[in-house]
Amino acid sequence: MSSKKSKKSGKYTEEIILRSYPKVIFFYPLIFTSLILWIIELFITPNSIFGYIWFIVFFANLFVIAFDFSSTRFFVLLLAIVVIILLVVFLVLPNVTIPSTPGISLDLALPAAFYLLITLILAIILAIVIIGNYFDYWKIERNEIYHKKGIFASAERFPAQNIHILKEIPDVFEYFSLRAGSLTIVLGKGNVISLKTVPNINKKAEAIDKLLSYVSVEADELDNK
Repeated sequence: MSSKKSKKSGKYTEEIILRSYPKVIFFYPLIFTSLILWIIELFITPNSIFGYIWFIVFFANLFVIAFDFSSTRFFVLLLAIVVIILLVVFLVLPNVTIPSTPGISLDLALPAAFYLLITLILAIILAIVIIGNYFDYWKIERNEIYHKKGIFASAERFPAQNIHILKEIPDVFEYFSLRAGSLTIVLGKGNVISLKTVPNINKKAEAIDKLLSYVSVEADELDNK
């Protein structure tokens, strides 16, 4: 009997911690890019190429945060980019002549201090976000769900019976970046818990399904007895 219980207990997690982060967390690629470019410029003279790289990553980060791209929109966007590139390569570039404009220049040779400052600013913001979310989370256990918010705040507790889970991936780019998605938990009394940005959404949803299925099976066994 005990061996059966131990086998069953290995199939699920006793508790699942859920944290929802603000979208600023997706700026982590810009932190690493700024840090790497700062280190490079400690040994190499500033170059415009580094500035172009930084602004490309900056644009990509803003793009991910500003818009939500479902799978359909993602493929439409990808197709549009391919079409625009083909039109530029085959129709625009062969007929373009660039006049001499000595008065206009775009020099993106940014100093190392710029990359260091950006790294420190974003790192401080993300550290505050991560520390804040460490004390603000939802925990799903076998018998209850409770919300812990703050170091000294009391927890809200809800029964875990008859809950429904809805997993969504509203943004393909966010999923590629942190495997993030949204999770909606509908409690038995009609209360709704909405978590907008949950990293590793698939693993979290699978763990919840295993826990809830185990609890339902265990309840049925008790009823039969």
